[in-house]
Amino acid sequence: MKSTYLTDLTLRLAAGLASLPESVRARHATYLRDAQRPDGGFAGREGESDLYYTSFALRGLSLTGELHGEIAEQAGKFLRGRLRGHAPIIDFLSLIYGASLLEISAGVDVFADAKSDWRDAVSDALESYRRDDGGYAKGTEGARSSTYHTFLVVLCRQLIDRPPVDPQRMVEFILSQRRDDGGFVEIRPMRRSGTNPTAAAVGLLKICDALDSEIREDVLDFLVDMQNDEGGLRANTRIPIADLLSTFTGALTLADLDALHEIDVPAARRYAESMDREEGGFHGAAWDQAADVEYSFYGLAALGLLGNEAPSGDTSPHA
Repeated sequence: MKSTYLTDLTLRLAAGLASLPESVRARHATYLRDAQRPDGGFAGREGESDLYYTSFALRGLSLTGELHGEIAEQAGKFLRGRLRGHAPIIDFLSLIYGASLLEISAGVDVFADAKSDWRDAVSDALESYRRDDGGYAKGTEGARSSTYHTFLVVLCRQLIDRPPVDPQRMVEFILSQRRDDGGFVEIRPMRRSGTNPTAAAVGLLKICDALDSEIREDVLDFLVDMQNDEGGLRANTRIPIADLLSTFTGALTLADLDALHEIDVPAARRYAESMDREEGGFHGAAWDQAADVEYSFYGLAALGLLGNEAPSGDTSPHA
């Protein structure tokens, strides 16, 4: 298996989840399996199946060791039906990473009948999102480059075995997104950094070997301040409550900086557990009354990252 940021992360999180009680993994795997639609794809809380949510469901099933058999075959058919046409960057990544997981986990080759130059076609399509500042916009009509979508392009190019185009200009764009509070913003007009764009920026800088000690220390200070009394991490300083996405991305960034110990890890773990539903799946935050496959991936990923010791005498967060 070719080593990429995403494949390495999947293996790392799966290893962390392996020591969870089987009943916990099975409960969430059942939730994800049951979320598959007749067309083989997965959807959000409303609407039809799409590439974005299908990718998260496949990632969750991969983490629990349940991406195989009929579920994988049907998901492969869904992805093959989405091979043509221009798409946002997130859909390119969702399709290619989902296909990679299916091939690795179940031997399902989504691109078996694709043209031999499909990787070059994807590479060319991604470059249509490039902007003069060196970053990438969310869509072809987007005027501003996005920290997150620039990171996604790098991840996508890794998966198709294509190097970044002009990485120095891309790094310069990412550095221009840095703010005095120690973090990074999503688009240039923003003044207040966010946990998730900061995680994307650090991920890209690490891949490009452009992360220095000053940035590292500033990012640590910023992310540590994002943990609140709930134990989770907030999206930014204006949002008072934690959420599961920010908790995972913030904790992952700290772990990648060898500084996960800088936050209260047991408290973050308890927060992730508190989002776990007895019927399977995860809520996104304290206010959330439902679940979906995206936040269920983030919940599983957070548990895999933050340790796997069950509370004393318990076999699951709801025992």
